[in-house]
Amino acid sequence: MGWRLRIEHTTAVRYSGAVLTSFNEARMTPLTLPSQTTLESRVTAGPGTVPVWTYSDYWGSYVSVFDLPEAHDDLEIRAVATVETESSAGLPADGRLDWPGLRAQAGRGRLLEFVLPTTLTTVTDEVSDAAIVEISGRSLSPDEAAAAISALVHDHVTYMPGATGVRTNAQEAWDKGQGVCQDMAQLAVSLMRAAGIPARYVSGYLHPDPEARPGSTAIGQSHAWVEYWAGSWTPLDPTSGAAVAERHVVVARGRDYGDVPPLKGIYHGPPESDMRVTVEVTRLA
Repeated sequence: MGWRLRIEHTTAVRYSGAVLTSFNEARMTPLTLPSQTTLESRVTAGPGTVPVWTYSDYWGSYVSVFDLPEAHDDLEIRAVATVETESSAGLPADGRLDWPGLRAQAGRGRLLEFVLPTTLTTVTDEVSDAAIVEISGRSLSPDEAAAAISALVHDHVTYMPGATGVRTNAQEAWDKGQGVCQDMAQLAVSLMRAAGIPARYVSGYLHPDPEARPGSTAIGQSHAWVEYWAGSWTPLDPTSGAAVAERHVVVARGRDYGDVPPLKGIYHGPPESDMRVTVEVTRLA
């Protein structure tokens, strides 16, 4: 049985002085997919009333675009959405690929974009070879190998808020052995690609309580997990280790975090600023 979730994502930026103008992009609108339906969503920005335009980018994410041409010393973006999610159906019964079938398809078309490494998803040969040796010696199918890699990352990297930043790459997260969901997702993506499995980074939200009752609100942050392709895209969450199901809400997908940041932009003003982010995820039904 699925859930109905309400997400309120607020980002408040305070600059150290007047910003003359700014241009911004927000990726905070949940997608409508077979696993979830976005019933309503809106993104507002200020100070004041700022027009917001929306387009779908190359990766299929909804991007809210706005600019502030007048001087301002603060900025607030608020994204609100109501989404109905589905419970996990598990692996599809048909159409799963073995290794020869996967290799024949992974190197062509748009799947190739999710096999090649990026700056944020690059690890040394020593790390990737060790992971591949561990899974290849167990006669695992691509699905089993992807699950084993996700479990390996979950066991190796301890969840530690503040241990890393948005520019931390997969190798740094592996070396440190600490990080957040972004780091674990990028590391899992890196190792899956090294094993020959197309994989992509997923940005979204998670209600952390699997026993949450209607009306229960969780205070947290954006969440990240992975999807791999072995006949169809299949999600795994290396951070929580739980099935990607009714508690997860997909917002954006890409090669790594750089393709799907919740907020990015440019501005003309002082370099110092303070950003505060709050995310509330409420189970409605």
